[in-house]
This record gives sequence, structure tokens and C-alpha cells, in this order.
Amino acid sequence: MLRRTFALMLSVVMMLAALGLHVVKAQSSTDAKAIEKTRAKVRKLGVGREARVEGRLRDNTRFKGHISAANQDSFAVIDAKTGAEQTITYADVTQVKKRGSGFSTRNWVIVGAAVAATVIVGLTVIKPILCDGC
Repeated sequence: MLRRTFALMLSVVMMLAALGLHVVKAQSSTDAKAIEKTRAKVRKLGVGREARVEGRLRDNTRFKGHISAANQDSFAVIDAKTGAEQTITYADVTQVKKRGSGFSTRNWVIVGAAVAATVIVGLTVIKPILCDGC
């Protein structure tokens, strides 16, 4: 009797494995948090030509353009070069940020000029004071 029950259970398990019955994992809380964070970033950027955005999807493809529409589950990005609209779900996004954020060329020139001025002042004024006859 025990042998027969064990053989029946083993055959059922083997059949389920052969048919490809897979356990489906529910969305974890970290995924839900990441989706909500992405949704909040898109909402903060807004919609329209001024809402320039760039980002990366889960399959490592990049997108660039401006947000034309934002819904509960997805948002649409229009590419500036081609004009093609791409609908992207929040679950597919790994990174989204405002396009062109960071220092502009003008800011880098100002920082470089300030560093150069500091070095010149240091070499011409401070060095002779600290080093008598060097």
C-alpha cells in the first residue's frame, strides 16, 4: 500500500515537471517600490516638450526624448530625432532621469577658470611668502 502511494505521488510529480508547471513569483515589495519611485519621477518631470527625459529599460535599451503622456501603468516618450512615440510601462524601467541634468559646458568653464586662477595666485603670491629665496 505504501509503495503504491509513493509510486503514484512520484509519477504525479514527474508528470508536472514534464509539463512545465512552474511556480510563479508574485511581485516583490522592492519591485513595487521601484515602480512607484519611477512613477513619482515621471510625475515630477511632467508632460510636454519641456519634460525631457532619458533612461534605461530592463533589457538595457536606452530611451531619450520628452514625455508626451503619463498614465497609471505607463508613459509615452517621443524621440526628438525621429519623432516616434514609444509607450513604456513603469515595470520595464530601471532608470529614469531628467535629460541634460548635471553641469553644462558653461559651468565647467567657470570651474576650470576658478581652479586656474587659484593655482596662479598660489604660485605668484603665496609661494614667495612661504619660501624665502626659493
